[in-house]
Amino acid sequence: MRAILCKEYGPAESLVIEDVKSPEAKGSGVKVRVKAAGLNFPDTLIIEGKYQLKPTMPFSPGGEMAGEVLEVGEKVTRFKPGDRVMGLTGFGAFAEEIVAAEANLLPVPDGMSDEEAAAFTMVYGTSYHALKQRANIQPGETLLVLGASGGVGLATVELGKAMGAHVIAAASSAEKLEVARQAGADELLNYAEEPLKDTLKKMTNNKGVDVIYDPVGGDFTEQALRAMAWNGRHLVIGFAAGDIPKVPANLTLLKGCALIGVFWGNFTRMEPEVSAQNMKDLLKLYGEGKIKPKISETFAFEDYVGALNALTGRTATGKVVLKVG
Repeated sequence: MRAILCKEYGPAESLVIEDVKSPEAKGSGVKVRVKAAGLNFPDTLIIEGKYQLKPTMPFSPGGEMAGEVLEVGEKVTRFKPGDRVMGLTGFGAFAEEIVAAEANLLPVPDGMSDEEAAAFTMVYGTSYHALKQRANIQPGETLLVLGASGGVGLATVELGKAMGAHVIAAASSAEKLEVARQAGADELLNYAEEPLKDTLKKMTNNKGVDVIYDPVGGDFTEQALRAMAWNGRHLVIGFAAGDIPKVPANLTLLKGCALIGVFWGNFTRMEPEVSAQNMKDLLKLYGEGKIKPKISETFAFEDYVGALNALTGRTATGKVVLKVG
C-alpha cells in the first residue's frame, strides 16, 4: 500500500510517498481502507516537530479519516468487514490503509459522504466540548468566534446557533465572513478593517461578549479579552496566527472572567463516556440538519503538499480533505 511519510521534520514539501507494508488488525484494532482523510492544524505542526505528539519516524501524518473496514482484531465487537467508519487516528491517516482503535471509530451515518465523514469528528468534537463542557454556554449568551471561516470556526458558528447563542463571527475578509454568515452567524466583524475590541463593545452596547472561541491567538487574544463581559469565558483552542499570546493577568481580575484551556484530545482519553455522549449528540444534530461539514477543498492523494499548504496559508474556508481511496 502507499503512504505519505514524514522521514525528517520540515514543511509539506519534505514529505514523500512510498510503498509500505500493509498493517494487521490485532486485539481491539480495526483495519480500514482509507477513502478520505481530513486535514487539521495539528497535521501541519506534527510534521515539523512542533506538536506535543511526536511519533517515531518514519510516520504518516493525518489524525482523522473515513473509510471501509477490511478486517478486525479478535477483541472487536462493534464493527465487521464492509462497514463504513470514521474517526480519529492521532496520525497515520495519510495512507491507503490504517489500523485504528475500535474506541476511536464511529459508524458513518446514512447519507454522509466519505469526505464529510473525514471532516466531521475533530472539528465538531472540539467545538462541542469547548462550548458545552468548558464554557457551559447558555441560550441567549453572546458567542464570539475568531477565525470563523476555518474548520473549527465554522463548526462553532453552527453549534453556537444550535445551542441558542447569539453568534458574532470574526474573520479577516469579506469572503470569509460570507461563509460564516451562510453557516448561521448573526453578526459579522472584519478584524482586518475594524478594531476588534472597540467594535465588539459597540456590537454589545458595552456589555461585552460572554464566550470567546479563540483558535487564532496572536494579538487577537488580548484584544478580544478586553471586550469580555462580566463572568465571561475565553476558550483557548489554538494558535493559528503563529504566536502564543502573553495575556495581562489583571484583565481576568477586572472582568471577573476566566481563561479556559480546551484540549479535546486529552478530554477524549480522560472522560471517554462523556466524549461518547458528545458524539451521539453531534450525530443527532447532523441528522436533524443543524450541522453539516463544509468542505473547502478536496485534494488528490498525490497533491498532499497543496492540501497542507492550504492550511498553513490560511486560505481555506471550512475543511480541507485529502482523497485517498
